[in-house]
Amino acid sequence: MGKDDQPKHRQAARELRRRAAQRQPADRLLIVCEGAKTEPLYLGEIRQALRLPTANVQVQPAAYGTEPLLVVNYAEALFLRGDRALGIASRSFDRVIAVFDRDEHRTYHAALEKAAALDRHMTNDEKARVPFDTVVSVPCFELWLLLHFEDVLAPLHRDESLQRLQVHLPGYAKGQSGHWAATQDRLDAATARASALAAAGNNPHDGQAPFTDMHSLIDRLLHLKEQAP
Repeated sequence: MGKDDQPKHRQAARELRRRAAQRQPADRLLIVCEGAKTEPLYLGEIRQALRLPTANVQVQPAAYGTEPLLVVNYAEALFLRGDRALGIASRSFDRVIAVFDRDEHRTYHAALEKAAALDRHMTNDEKARVPFDTVVSVPCFELWLLLHFEDVLAPLHRDESLQRLQVHLPGYAKGQSGHWAATQDRLDAATARASALAAAGNNPHDGQAPFTDMHSLIDRLLHLKEQAP
């Protein structure tokens, strides 16, 4: 009997099984940010806009302090130990991401080195090796927002980043909400500019030339939205 002659309910059941087999479970991300408000608010707004549950995406400020090495240390500890007060179970993620700035931090390069050492050296509750990523901005997070509006080709100080951003977003200040809503329609332009900086050889280890890979994190969140049933 050919496939087209089979009862409709059997064809439908088989199609559902096929789709279920093809659908991969969405990654569970633990994102730990240097900033206590600006970055967590921004990423939290993206999570809410995409309707990603906290079971899949947890965004937390670093409780140990703002130095990059402390951000990495806290991300490691939160992954390994969990936190009952935050509703986070031990080893309950598929990927850990530390978000921090170059700024003028003394432990910036040490944080990159430790994150690289942790990468795929921890296992989660499913016995899978867990990637440990860094998402950094040089000199600061405001560079990422600035790239939504203009090219940035030369090194600049964090104060200049803020001043130039305020030309496009009057009244911008750290710790405010609403930055995702104010810039999301320019995401493609910002992504193209950030990608061009990387293609030109700018990289986080240099620590001087303008760089951000915030777009890679946002792309990952958008991909999680596509994975949702």
